[in-house]
Amino acid sequence: MTRLSVNINKIATLRNSRGGQVPSVKTACIKCQEFGAQGITVHPRPDERHITRKDVYEIKPLITTEFNIEGYPGEDFLKMVTEVKPDQVTLVPDSEVQLTSDHGWDTWKNLGFLKEVIARLQENGIRTSIFVDPDEKAVEGAAEIKTDRIELYTEPYASFFPIDKYKAIEPFVKTAKLAENLGIDVNAGHDLSLENLAFMYHLIPNLKEVSIGHALIADALYLGLETTIQKYLDCLK
Repeated sequence: MTRLSVNINKIATLRNSRGGQVPSVKTACIKCQEFGAQGITVHPRPDERHITRKDVYEIKPLITTEFNIEGYPGEDFLKMVTEVKPDQVTLVPDSEVQLTSDHGWDTWKNLGFLKEVIARLQENGIRTSIFVDPDEKAVEGAAEIKTDRIELYTEPYASFFPIDKYKAIEPFVKTAKLAENLGIDVNAGHDLSLENLAFMYHLIPNLKEVSIGHALIADALYLGLETTIQKYLDCLK
């Protein structure tokens, strides 16, 4: 079974554009789970342009499924997640000013750093995942780092999907198979949508989790949140 974790960053973006508490991130967290989401993902960035540190602490008691926190493992981030203790932390190589994640880790170049970070998280009982491109060398590095999971950066798949979906998925299938052979579980995320999710799911049967935010929240504007979550869950059957 592949779990659907809903990234609620965009709810916070809309709230922050006006100030105040509308729409409520806490209510969105509760409702997503009520409507069938099997996890909640947030990515608090240093400038707090969407999810804030305060949100992270307030959301934790509301999680009845799984809590996944994404971010660059600076000291402030690591302090926060070791206090909150989510089910999973996904490490991304983003800069402080980056608009959105656009590449995975060079696992060999950052081997020592990531080893130390992951050991620290695992000592706190937190499952670890690192964001990687669909590259077999990166997965081999992930095995050396001893991460529990990788998250495949799927924007290249989503971009090429309308042109040639079989060619688009090929490197992801190879990477996921290698990860499985090395004993690493596989997540996926970035630009997955109702158009391309089911195809990926059927060709990568060992996916543990997909994290989807932007497309899902955009679809919810037209379809409603409950209907949208059900449609995404249907893609994972």
